[in-house]
Amino acid sequence: MKIMKPILLILIAIGFTQCKSVKFDKKPPFTVTGATFNNWVGGQPGVRGTNVFVTIKSGSPVSFDSIYFKNRITKIELKGKEGVTFLAGYYNTSTKKPDLILDADAKKEYQNTVPDTSKKFPFELKEDEVVISFTEGKKVKYYKIKGVKQTKSDFYP
Repeated sequence: MKIMKPILLILIAIGFTQCKSVKFDKKPPFTVTGATFNNWVGGQPGVRGTNVFVTIKSGSPVSFDSIYFKNRITKIELKGKEGVTFLAGYYNTSTKKPDLILDADAKKEYQNTVPDTSKKFPFELKEDEVVISFTEGKKVKYYKIKGVKQTKSDFYP
């Protein structure tokens, strides 16, 4: 019993040192001028998604990587239109799953895709918050945007 207390304390200490909190950049090298998202629904049952758009004014050069929203991660697409630069994140939230090939011959099942479970969502975000990851120099940084507005949903026939 006397040995259990030190072992338990060591395990708790290791557990706390393993927890890494992500620090958000307070002054990124760009200015966010607006952030919106909209849901879309496709013409077939279960086909849907969410688009996130963040309008920015760029300062020093940075490389944008990913956008985090509602427990989902996607790569950022940098867009520009009429002198306005914005970051776009496209999320496919469809409930329709691809067909699986099930066969007694395992070789025929090689075409099935393995689900990606390697990415764990690293942030606790509210419904109106987005996090942008970007690289400045060689350092990866994160910037949280609050107050993301929902716009009208799109319906595609």
